[in-house]
Amino acid sequence: MEKSLVDIVKEAGVVGAGGAGFPTHVKINAQVEYVVVNGAECEPLLRVDQQLMATRGEEMLRGLKAVKEAAGASKALIGLKKKYYAAIEFFQKRLATETGIELAVLGDFYPAGDEQVLVYETTGRIVPEGGIPLHVGVIVANVETLINISNALAGNPVTEKYITVAGWVQKPITVKVPLGVTIKEVLDLAGGPLGENFAVINGGPMMGGILEDLNSPVTKTTKGLVVLPEDHALIARKTSDLSHILKQARAACCRCMQCTEVCPRYLLGHELRPDEMMQVVSFGPYIGEQVTQAFLCCECGVCDLYQCPMGLSPRRVNMMVKGELAKAGIRNNNNRKPQEARPMREYRRIPVKRLVARLDLTTYNGPAPLDEKLYQPQKVILSLRQHIGAPSLPCVEVGSKVEKGDLVAVIPENALGANLHASISGTVTQVGNAIVIEV
Repeated sequence: MEKSLVDIVKEAGVVGAGGAGFPTHVKINAQVEYVVVNGAECEPLLRVDQQLMATRGEEMLRGLKAVKEAAGASKALIGLKKKYYAAIEFFQKRLATETGIELAVLGDFYPAGDEQVLVYETTGRIVPEGGIPLHVGVIVANVETLINISNALAGNPVTEKYITVAGWVQKPITVKVPLGVTIKEVLDLAGGPLGENFAVINGGPMMGGILEDLNSPVTKTTKGLVVLPEDHALIARKTSDLSHILKQARAACCRCMQCTEVCPRYLLGHELRPDEMMQVVSFGPYIGEQVTQAFLCCECGVCDLYQCPMGLSPRRVNMMVKGELAKAGIRNNNNRKPQEARPMREYRRIPVKRLVARLDLTTYNGPAPLDEKLYQPQKVILSLRQHIGAPSLPCVEVGSKVEKGDLVAVIPENALGANLHASISGTVTQVGNAIVIEV
């Protein structure tokens, strides 16, 4: 009996390559009207997806068509920015011979790559509060995820990752590396930082967090590494102590509502009002059903890193409140279904060029050319938690000989998870929270 696409993707260990790492076999196991490709790559400085669309667009299309067919979708839309000229040129020629697949060209704004924003921009549908694209008949898939699906169809599991290394480095670059190499090794491929006192953001400048350990491994969700001098203002904002942020909120919030007026989810019609959350923190108590709107925050960073005139952080406040609500056992009870976006939305998109300038990153906003040559390490550290859900369970022991692509950890029974495969050939030298393989 021929395997289904869901089974093939599940066996290959494919997870979302551009976000939190949701297991893809679960996401695509649905019947929908649209499949939307997230090729917007809205975070400043990151260059992975736009280059993959131009150089490996055929593989992406193969994965896209497979998902479209399996999900019974009537149409597939490739969402990408109008400035991705090489990718647009490729798809315009290639799609002339395809039916049911169209380009959805977006402006250069942030956060175009937010799933819910992308769904609205490409289909005109608004995902309900607390919902996912599936609730409006849409599957959203990242470019690299679709390429991994194409690889899975060819019998190749997920063993490699594309990463942009940008910022304060010798040569900004986009590289292909085996899963489990260290962050330090990846930085070395870019020639290393330009000085000794630096910090590394894991992900994009807006939503990424500061990496504490350069020996931590690359996972299936590592997308970008942004290196900046440790005294850069953006690093200072990201390392601010939460207690200091809360004191600032109480002392300095003037309730100007600018954070709310540019909030992408508020503009889609959701009842998320960051200015109200700032007042809740100021006057408390902030544990209760009335503040569950914090769950609607997508943590994009527009409110604090771009808009607030007082330099406050509604985003961090929302994150804190979400954590406290979770500890109290309070769940997201927001389920309103907006029928239309707010009227001012089209005028409140954040131009990426202006965002880059506001973040003081213009100096670093250059090319990061793709190098397809695969880096060959002597050792990899494969974390058992590279996805949303339960950690993978090892199916190898210390001393086991493995070949690249061999299954080394499996999904726990009746759990959400993903398989894990050896990214190099060698000997298993350690099994714990990670599987270490050495040549």
